[in-house]
Amino acid sequence: MKLDMPAAVTGGILLVLAALPLVAQLAGAPYMLDIAVRIMILGMAAVSLDLVLGYGGLVSFGHAGYVGAGAFAVGILSHHGVDNGFAHLAAAIASAAVLSLLIGMVCLRTAGLHFIIITLGFGQMIYFLATSVDVYGGEDGMNIAGPSNFGRLLDLGHGPTLYYVVFLSLAGVLLFLGRAVRSRYGMVLRASRMNDRRLASIGVNVFRYRLAGFVISGTICGLAGFLLANQSLFVSPAIMHWTRSSELMIMVILGGMGTLVGPLFGAIALLLLESGLSRFTDHWQLLLGIVLLVAILFARRGIFGALVGRGAGS
Repeated sequence: MKLDMPAAVTGGILLVLAALPLVAQLAGAPYMLDIAVRIMILGMAAVSLDLVLGYGGLVSFGHAGYVGAGAFAVGILSHHGVDNGFAHLAAAIASAAVLSLLIGMVCLRTAGLHFIIITLGFGQMIYFLATSVDVYGGEDGMNIAGPSNFGRLLDLGHGPTLYYVVFLSLAGVLLFLGRAVRSRYGMVLRASRMNDRRLASIGVNVFRYRLAGFVISGTICGLAGFLLANQSLFVSPAIMHWTRSSELMIMVILGGMGTLVGPLFGAIALLLLESGLSRFTDHWQLLLGIVLLVAILFARRGIFGALVGRGAGS
């Protein structure tokens, strides 16, 4: 029986993440959980970006805005005394979904460089809007009084509980998107990346398919923002800056475009490199840039593609 390498590698990394709390406890290193939670949250956002970038060929520089929308939904409700977790989750998902829908309806009427610039412009508009609202902390951001309250159902203030909520959310996103890209919808989305005019000529509404992908991607980013706000108990406009969107794109490219799980590997590599190099030297960004260039030049199919061989990608 032939081994399915992509599935084996995906299952392997999920098993490692599932067992990490036990490893951290045995090693006496609880800080590992905080790093892993952040990796999984940003990895989830990068996975969602891969849907439109790796499969749809849409280079979006505004996805950090949807993560920020989800996080600020939690922060704003908490600021006004609403701590209900279900309200927080619904507001985070809805705000990111509506925002991505409205922006997508404009951006997706363009293509190529124009699409890139417009997504960048909208992302910066969201960022500057957040910095201008002083009642919610402005440029300094704001603290959140406590985690989202789900009563006896969940205690997101408990580290291991939050860890497994994030882990299950990531696994659910990977499962959902995996089914989506293998469906008829995913086939059309991939075809639109290759030749959208031919699809349009045979009666396929390419705009509708792309918009659906854009909204799905933005909504998942809203979920990531909700989880990020509960981890840090702090929200800041800095999370919406275009450089954050570029970091998500680096995770996708470094991990492997069009693989779904590849961006998770990209998130692991990027965040661990940042953490390790910043302890070694003040000029860590220069070293990080060199490492990324070497990785992209010699592993063009990304980390995941290098692990599984020619079978990676769409």
